[in-house]
Amino acid sequence: MTTTRSDLELVLAVQEAGSLIKASEKLGLSTPMMTKRLAALERTLDVKLFFRTTRKVTPTAEGELFCERAKPLINDFLHLEDALREQVLEPSGLIKIVSTFGFGRLWLGPAIAAWATQYPKVRVDLRLTEALPDLAAGGFDAAVWLWAPSRANSAKWSARLLAPNERVLVASPSYIAARGAPTSIEDLADHECLAVHESDDRGSSWLLTDRNKKDVVHSIKIKGALSSNSGELVRDWCVQGKGIMLRSLWDVAKLLNVGKLVRVLPSYVMKDANIQWLAPFRSHTPLRFSLLRDYLIEAFNEAPWLAEAQQAVPQTKHPSRTKASQRSSPS
Repeated sequence: MTTTRSDLELVLAVQEAGSLIKASEKLGLSTPMMTKRLAALERTLDVKLFFRTTRKVTPTAEGELFCERAKPLINDFLHLEDALREQVLEPSGLIKIVSTFGFGRLWLGPAIAAWATQYPKVRVDLRLTEALPDLAAGGFDAAVWLWAPSRANSAKWSARLLAPNERVLVASPSYIAARGAPTSIEDLADHECLAVHESDDRGSSWLLTDRNKKDVVHSIKIKGALSSNSGELVRDWCVQGKGIMLRSLWDVAKLLNVGKLVRVLPSYVMKDANIQWLAPFRSHTPLRFSLLRDYLIEAFNEAPWLAEAQQAVPQTKHPSRTKASQRSSPS
């Protein structure tokens, strides 16, 4: 006896439900039939897949491995069926995509909603997270991510550039009024700098590129009273006048446009990972995937946030202060 697709679906249903009764209801089977089929599969494989009690069913180590391997196989079945339907019908089926909270909420979500109106038979499941998952193991069809080849194993995925990305130095007008604007990167040592601590803890130093000097890169040690692993929280602090922040232009463009933030040292930027479309390698790309990918390439190719940033209220010139007066000024 060989393991079939229905066997895979049965085991995954039991894992997800944590109960034979609930799993049988989901699959439209009687509980005795569910129990009989699961027992027969375990005899065939000669392993125990689940620990069973009167209240709960939990997978064994072998059951966890079975489910881990079964998920991508089921996804492959679904993709094959969807691809065959698309040969004769309009694009249909599910696209499961992942992105970061910030970019996903501000830019990707609205773009996907606009695209989806053109294809009513396509369903898009957008998951937001701060850690790039294993796309194949997680059943994801693609990721839209700020990504550079050095940050992950590029052999796992194919990548397409959606938009260039860089971080810029910004502060609130109230902070500039109180502390003065830095006129050189050395002045940053006398300012409150708001750090975002990421997984690699790069928040304590900024790698700034000088556009006026043939892209010379400077490593700047920063200090400040406030730091967080949440970029959105640090952005809020910056708007409140708590210090200078280094943040992706796509995230602060709207705030620059309405004058809540202003650029400081505008010739310096941090060349960061570009915004990429990442997808697991597959022999055939369903039509709905390529349609969404190509739409996002066109939508983000010219970085629409740049237009908003260029409309920003010009930074008010403020006479630079002495280092002594900067230290004594309130933040």
